[in-house]
Amino acid sequence: MAAADPIEAGASDWEVARRFRVTRMSANRWRRALASGGRHALASKGSSGARCKLDAAQLRVLELVLDAGPAAAGCSDQCWTLARIAEVVPRRFGVEYTLAGLDLLMHRIGWSVQVPSHKATERDEVKIAAWKDEQWPIVKRGRRTWAPGSASRTRLARA
Repeated sequence: MAAADPIEAGASDWEVARRFRVTRMSANRWRRALASGGRHALASKGSSGARCKLDAAQLRVLELVLDAGPAAAGCSDQCWTLARIAEVVPRRFGVEYTLAGLDLLMHRIGWSVQVPSHKATERDEVKIAAWKDEQWPIVKRGRRTWAPGSASRTRLARA
């Protein structure tokens, strides 16, 4: 809708495309839609793709289930995975999602892949610090910049 003003003012497709960070083809498509159907032809048709299988109330319940944690849903540890959520959703709501569809659903309700906030109980901070001091410098040696190099794939560098 915001592109209608510059298009009606006579801006070129290139100018409209640059201003709204779209392709010139998109700007031209907007120009044709505006010419054939007026401003309401530029209105968004909504998101594409399949509709959500869960209604707003069910999405709120799903958030509550996820907030309660996997242990409350019968899992042995405190990590939600898509596979675990894919088991809970049909049991609770009677609908099935693919893992990709479930990933999109999780992002829609504000959940994303996270690193666990708890550290392993077996973690030994003293050993980790010693490894960082002794082994990491060996592993992370800098590149030898004094050695001759070549950008060519077929020709070796001359020493």
